Amino acid sequence: MHTKFVLGAILAFLAASVAVAIAAPGVSAADAEAAMDTGDMSWIILAAVLVFLMAPGIALLYGGMLRKQSMTSVIAQCMMAMAAVFLIWAIAGYSLAFGGDTYGLVGGLEHLMMINVPYDYSTLGLTIPDMEFFIFQGMFALVTACIIVGATAERIRFPAIMAFLALWSVLVYAPMAHMVWGGGILSTSFGWITTLDFAGGTVVHICSAVSGIALAVLVGRRSANTVKERPHSIPLMFLGAMLLWAGWLGFNGGSALGMDGVAINAIAVTLVSSVTAIVIWGAVQYLHVGRISVTGMCAGCLAGLVAITPGAGFVDAPAAIIIGAAGATLCYFGVIFMRKKSGIDDALDVFGIHGVGGIWGAIATGIFAIPALTSTPGLLYGGADLFLGQFAAVAFTLVYCFAVSFIIIKVLSLVMRVRLTEDEEMIGPDMVEHGESAYN
Repeated sequence: MHTKFVLGAILAFLAASVAVAIAAPGVSAADAEAAMDTGDMSWIILAAVLVFLMAPGIALLYGGMLRKQSMTSVIAQCMMAMAAVFLIWAIAGYSLAFGGDTYGLVGGLEHLMMINVPYDYSTLGLTIPDMEFFIFQGMFALVTACIIVGATAERIRFPAIMAFLALWSVLVYAPMAHMVWGGGILSTSFGWITTLDFAGGTVVHICSAVSGIALAVLVGRRSANTVKERPHSIPLMFLGAMLLWAGWLGFNGGSALGMDGVAINAIAVTLVSSVTAIVIWGAVQYLHVGRISVTGMCAGCLAGLVAITPGAGFVDAPAAIIIGAAGATLCYFGVIFMRKKSGIDDALDVFGIHGVGGIWGAIATGIFAIPALTSTPGLLYGGADLFLGQFAAVAFTLVYCFAVSFIIIKVLSLVMRVRLTEDEEMIGPDMVEHGESAYN
């Protein structure tokens, strides 16, 4: 009964979307605001491919860190998240994120079903066509969804996490993208506060982290007998981390939306921050436990990447060293706190890395943003408004994403079973839910 209701609702939504799309007026080439640049177009489509590869990177990283009985489950969740979230992005997400503003909270409906999204010119004042911008931003949506998977790994049911991510992409991600990047209340252009988020400190990392925590709180902890502290496959975990590291160069560099000095700087500071974080995480771990692990080096790399993301287009290399070093240290102890003190089973340290790193990165942007790269510099250059604005943006993101995500999963828990039983956890989600094992 519930399944028929959900399918009916989805079909009704699709029918309404098509009707609105057919009725929408067309946009002529005369509305184009900028000439296309083939160099920029080539770089952004390459960056989109790099970002796309981050999703399988997440699957391999997460899967390698868990029990071998959970490898297939994580791959399945990430792959279906990629497909479902991008489909929703094409139907409605892009329009809700980058359509005309509605009270600073969400976009309009003029791009439902990708209507009025030209493939050969820009209506946004860019040197890439709107269709390419749609593709690039869609990669961010699906990667953010995959990050959330790590918070409830090994105990949430596949239908539950998929239903959650479908609703989350419309009710949480698309509004956040609009509020920050689409001219909404968390953008400087709206006029309420002064904020900067180059590539997703709030939209991607803090959003996915607190959404994952909302899931983990309601779904509950794993059975003590299924929690495995050590990864089952270091090579898979390492391969996933390297895919993420390479993909992040497109993630941050592509956010310049062209190949210019800002893009080059973004790639450079991304590398500087990440390598600094690997070294510092290793040093902190050695001082703390007397050894340096590959798991720790991978975590340090991610901490540095997350921390630099919001400021990659606004800070210089010396600042990137500080951001990476502090990010690694804060995330190291953030992970320990979440594991030992919080009482929340954040299975794959989503909040410890993406939440702590994203919060620090947003604040650091408000400190280190330089006048040469932005008209709203950081605190070190007299930009107190930006510094305070970053705190406001972080606070809003934490509250909004947690609250709406918790409501979504709470409602879903009333109409479907959201977690595996203890016996199913022991057997492992691979065989219970998918009938296949990663290793034969």
